Amino acid sequence: MIEINNLYKSFGGRQVLKDVNLKVKTGESLVIIGRSGCGKSVMLKHIIGIMRPNSGNVNIDGVDITKIDSKELDEVRMKFGMLFQGAALFDSLTVFENVGFQLIEYTDKSYREIRGRVAECLKMVGLKGIEKLKPAELSGGMKKRVGLARAISMSPEIILFDEPTTGVDPIMGDIINDMIRDLHDKLKVTSITVTHDMKSAYKIADRICMIYDKKLVEVGTPTEAQDSTNEYVRQFVTGTAKGPLTEEWEN
Repeated sequence: MIEINNLYKSFGGRQVLKDVNLKVKTGESLVIIGRSGCGKSVMLKHIIGIMRPNSGNVNIDGVDITKIDSKELDEVRMKFGMLFQGAALFDSLTVFENVGFQLIEYTDKSYREIRGRVAECLKMVGLKGIEKLKPAELSGGMKKRVGLARAISMSPEIILFDEPTTGVDPIMGDIINDMIRDLHDKLKVTSITVTHDMKSAYKIADRICMIYDKKLVEVGTPTEAQDSTNEYVRQFVTGTAKGPLTEEWEN
């Protein structure tokens, strides 16, 4: 479904991603881990075409999105749903308008059809009867779930999650993890999640990849990540204070 080849990206002469190569299988749940500022979200933005690489290419279902025009890119993006780190809801719109935004803007569905689809999506994330509320009236966990409902509203083939459990308590974080995994399995989508949270990674991932020093240093199953002999991967997944990652930061 997704293939990244020899991807390089820099900003103002500062290299962020270097020779990244990755294949994501159709129907797979892939998790990207790594320290803050290592390029995880930048990689996500290349996959959805928000950013263009300095060199290399990104293929989505056989289409190289680095070589197509904006109209063609918009068509490819219709395959995607995305849950942003802060949910990114429109404050001035109701929950109904937030979840149904793409349906209203990009389809010819009737109001009744959209209302039904919004209710269906909200039910899938454990929320019912809140269509008239505004984001300011929602808790952090509810905002995340509304964002998730919006991400699945257009029946996407691929869903991207950027730090889905950031800003919520551990219990709600675990509820969101369960929802992500359940929706992935139920909807038969391909999903990519960026997270610092190893509990999330182990729960939702089929495979985990780690970015370090601008490159992918390891890709494997959750069990392989836990048993990794790579000292950088081992320190990150165990969350220990002492190790090469800390030594580099201190120096």
